[in-house]
Amino acid sequence: MTPADLLKINVNDKVEKKANLTYLSWAWAWAEALKADPAATFNVSTFDRGDGVTQVYMDVNGTALVWVTVTMFGKPMTCQLPVMDHKNKPISNPDAFSVNTAIMRCMTKALALHGLGLYIYAGEDTPEGEDKPEPKAETKQESKPLVSTDWKLQVSKGEDQAWADKVSVAATQMLDKTTTKADVMEVFKINRTVFDQLKLVSKTNYDELMVVFKDIKEKRQ
Repeated sequence: MTPADLLKINVNDKVEKKANLTYLSWAWAWAEALKADPAATFNVSTFDRGDGVTQVYMDVNGTALVWVTVTMFGKPMTCQLPVMDHKNKPISNPDAFSVNTAIMRCMTKALALHGLGLYIYAGEDTPEGEDKPEPKAETKQESKPLVSTDWKLQVSKGEDQAWADKVSVAATQMLDKTTTKADVMEVFKINRTVFDQLKLVSKTNYDELMVVFKDIKEKRQ
């Protein structure tokens, strides 16, 4: 099995919705990952608390951000996710249960970067390769690729959480393709208007994406 095969898997009957967000069962997702690549692994990043003690989340102004890297087919993909409450708001000083929940959701999010369930984050109803339902009469917008070769995100202006998640995933994929610090800065510069809109729609998604920008920029030459 390849990433292209993962993109075609229909996960619709393995998801649940909470507060307008769609979550994929982490246990089912990991089982599918192992079927595709028995050598698949995931790693939870740890951070120094400052007193010699490490913790499994990054402190961001009193809230927590977990980082999970999933390696499949020899390629690591990293995602970040805030520790959130039932209203999808960042939790101050989260307990162990909330942190663990965020870690497993972040793991499924990282799996999506490998292809499994990616269409959910892109706001689609069916995976790649399946017949799409006929559009409603009032639907006039044509779908466009999220990422172009000139570092420009091909997304229209949005005002909901689904759009914010779509931008976050597309921008993260684009940043993974950069090779230099100049590339990273170019991504930010060209898409500044989109990111400004993202900040208005979802401050959580925006802050998370800015952390990704900083992390990847530090890794580039």
